[in-house]
Amino acid sequence: MNELSERPIGIFDSGAGGLTVVKAVTEELPRERIIYFGDTARVPYGIKSGDTIRRYALEDVHFLTRFEPKMIIVACNTASATALAYLAQHVEVPLVGVIEPGAVAAAGASRSGVIGVAATEATIESRAYDEALARLRPGVRVVSKACPLFVPMVEEGRVTGEVAELVAAEYLSGLSDLGADVLVLGCTHYPVLRAIVVSVVGPGLHVVDSAQETARAAARLLEQRGLARTAGEGSAAFYASDNPGRFRRLAGLFLGRLPCSVTLVEPEEFFSAAARHD
Repeated sequence: MNELSERPIGIFDSGAGGLTVVKAVTEELPRERIIYFGDTARVPYGIKSGDTIRRYALEDVHFLTRFEPKMIIVACNTASATALAYLAQHVEVPLVGVIEPGAVAAAGASRSGVIGVAATEATIESRAYDEALARLRPGVRVVSKACPLFVPMVEEGRVTGEVAELVAAEYLSGLSDLGADVLVLGCTHYPVLRAIVVSVVGPGLHVVDSAQETARAAARLLEQRGLARTAGEGSAAFYASDNPGRFRRLAGLFLGRLPCSVTLVEPEEFFSAAARHD
């Protein structure tokens, strides 16, 4: 047995949205042990400055390293777009972001060469999807749509109904008229709104779920490095920086089941994790 393969996969996001990645990883890699951290005290990241996002992301990663993970998934498009390269300079653990896997899937699926990207303001401003898609498919045209209300809507459980539909229509209607035939859900919160999004954009647009694509990318990397866990049952432990009770209720929405427990990470413990690595 490879001792490294028994180590967990660390996953973090600014809140509960990264649980879509947890669900996808659990389905793709059912034997893996997962440690998830949701920085619920500071959600959302999508409206923060680049410097702040990088600092938060590094603190999140340093918290996860106490569990000696074999891989860390940055289950946040904003942090992946803004901080992934920065994180790679500070930690030795293999990192997987959510931008590249979603871009690969979108580039391969588009026939028209026009791809829509729904994401947070910070992700749009970073142009991370534009650059990844241009590299993968020269000549591609990217239609970016910032959707700042989507994350708080999901965090508040407002994922169905007239309000959700009106907000989605405000952001995304007209994509087909611009020639787009693929839409990337460029935030891990957004798959929870998939039904509303599809009702707005119509069946003609292929919707790419970056959470699913990220889980597949993680599985390939573990296989390549001989780090996949091949025996035993999978498990998941959950940590949050604020209001674990609310996080647990939201987890039921994202995972389709309530986690057994969510552990609160007290602020002094959370920040000291980063301080020990400075």
